[in-house]
Amino acid sequence: MLKLFQYIIDWSEVWALFIPLFISLNKKQPSHLKLVVFYIWMALAINLSIDFIWKFRNILPVAFKSNNFLYNIHSIVRFYLFSAFFICLDQPFIVALKRAIPVCFTLFLIVNFIFFENFFDYWKLSSRLLSTEAILLLFYVIQYYLFEIKKNVTIKVTNSSFWIITGLGIFVALNFFIFLLYNELTIHFQNFAINLWSLHNISYIIFNLFIAKGFYESGKQ
Repeated sequence: MLKLFQYIIDWSEVWALFIPLFISLNKKQPSHLKLVVFYIWMALAINLSIDFIWKFRNILPVAFKSNNFLYNIHSIVRFYLFSAFFICLDQPFIVALKRAIPVCFTLFLIVNFIFFENFFDYWKLSSRLLSTEAILLLFYVIQYYLFEIKKNVTIKVTNSSFWIITGLGIFVALNFFIFLLYNELTIHFQNFAINLWSLHNISYIIFNLFIAKGFYESGKQ
């Protein structure tokens, strides 16, 4: 039973995406959620490749046994799509800063992967990239709530953006320190690091459930 549970968790980066995807296919989504829908499709393709390489690495050629660069790609795709989502929200609050963040992130990518890290590192994913993405997305989440509080109105739980942003906030808040410390943990506490990644997978399920709830609410409007 424990092995079955672990197997389900291991593949959650793939199957969890089918929950919001199913709702998006059955309930037409408004234009402001198109970026999130596109993220779901992109994440499904990337995560399927990640888990395929991981599960069948023993029979793959040596050059194709590492999936670390795919985690880097997923991180970049997630950041740009969700930053665009936040910028497109009807929230005229520190707009210039929100638009400047993707520019700064792009500069970070260029400097980091030219001078400090190898994007296609065979042995490790980029903790620096994933933790930077998480903290910047967390900033977007916090500014969303600050704007809603500033309006002095109760946040409507039927608001699709509220559910999606809350799910994103839970995901990045839980994973910031996992991303930041993961490479060091794999060196010194390998078994602990492997078990800790299950927490990442569980938080990803929660993230997708919140996205599904957001899609469901938007479909009712």
